[in-house]
Amino acid sequence: MGQGTPGGLNRQGPGGDRKGDGADKKDKKFEPAAPPARVGRKQRKQKGSEAAARLPTVTPLSKCKLRLLKLERIKDYLLMEEEFVANQERLKPQEEKAEEDRSKVDDLRGSPMSVGNLEELIDENHAIVSSSVGPEYYVGILSFVDKDQLEPGCAILMHNKVLSVVGLLQDDVDPMVSVMKVEKAPLESYADIGGLDAQIQEIKEAVELPLTHPELYEDIGIKPPKGVILYGEPGTGKTLLAKAVANSTSATFLRVVGSELIQKYLGDGPKLVRELFRVADDLSPSIVFIDEIDAVGTKRYDAHSGGEREIQRTMLELLNQLDGFDSRGDVKVILATNRIESLDPALLRPGRIDRKIEFPLPDIKTRRRIFQIHTSRMTLADDVNLEEFVMTKDELSGADIKAICTEAGLLALRERRMKVTHADVKKAKEKVMYKKKEGVPEGLYM
Repeated sequence: MGQGTPGGLNRQGPGGDRKGDGADKKDKKFEPAAPPARVGRKQRKQKGSEAAARLPTVTPLSKCKLRLLKLERIKDYLLMEEEFVANQERLKPQEEKAEEDRSKVDDLRGSPMSVGNLEELIDENHAIVSSSVGPEYYVGILSFVDKDQLEPGCAILMHNKVLSVVGLLQDDVDPMVSVMKVEKAPLESYADIGGLDAQIQEIKEAVELPLTHPELYEDIGIKPPKGVILYGEPGTGKTLLAKAVANSTSATFLRVVGSELIQKYLGDGPKLVRELFRVADDLSPSIVFIDEIDAVGTKRYDAHSGGEREIQRTMLELLNQLDGFDSRGDVKVILATNRIESLDPALLRPGRIDRKIEFPLPDIKTRRRIFQIHTSRMTLADDVNLEEFVMTKDELSGADIKAICTEAGLLALRERRMKVTHADVKKAKEKVMYKKKEGVPEGLYM
């Protein structure tokens, strides 16, 4: 019995089970399915260390975004302010220095400045300078001076009191040398020179031909002459021939008078000679014409005054430039004087002056040619006989003949005549010869 009871309690009939299932179905209601967690294509899950280290996406609210934008704007403003303050701190010393230099420049304006030479650069801000009137000085270089263009030997501007370097002369050519350059060719040509055919031929061979056809001298195996000297009595056409050379050649022509090479201060004369030949070398081919060379080229003797010693130093520099270590190249020298006996023998020796051209007083043929040249533009009367003046025994130079023609024209103008008569020419000759004998001491040109 006992065994059967439990077995009977635990056993359920088929009817009891169906009754319980019906009650459960009756209690359940319809519930819609849950919405999907995401929309779109399903992403694959990442595997490995990257997936473990990846931070989740955090989407801030709109208030957080506004606060973040405000803070970023404040941060940008603070960065700008920090950069501005840093730039001001960095530029402040430069502005103070620039203001100090500006004040120095303002002080310099209106005040005279000394011209000197830069002897040596010590460092970026200091140098040794010298001037023609004093010794050398150790001075400072102002900051606004372009230090890249400073080099030893250049011309500089110095403060008149403290002698600081305040500027640089870009054109270091001496102004006197710039004036010596002949910009406009003279109007005189070889056709205006009468009777000097031999002299014209010699100066062409010595000056023009080496510049235009240097290969001729190379083929024959000789060096062309370095220079010529024109000597003779006054008025025989030395300067006129030099003008004709300047008119006919395309080379640069530098005209110097010997007295221009004599300077006041010590060392300025030799410096001017060096500058003259340096400019001639830069502008080569060139011709240097030194008129009245006897002003600096006289014979050397024991001088007692400083001026005479300075003249001799200038001549020594001229000798060095004519025949020194530096080759003259395409620079030819023409000297002119009417006192060749007073020149130093070192100046006239071959190697410096290779050719000496004498200009004598004109002969009968030359006088006739000079009279024809000067009277070709004049209106002469029928009674004018030029042969009378050509055959005269008076010693007439080319300048005298020109003076006679000019004086005859002035006498005709004085009497309101447009033609020159024989009497005018005769009276003009007497007047010119009287002035010539009166003004020249007897026996000077024997």
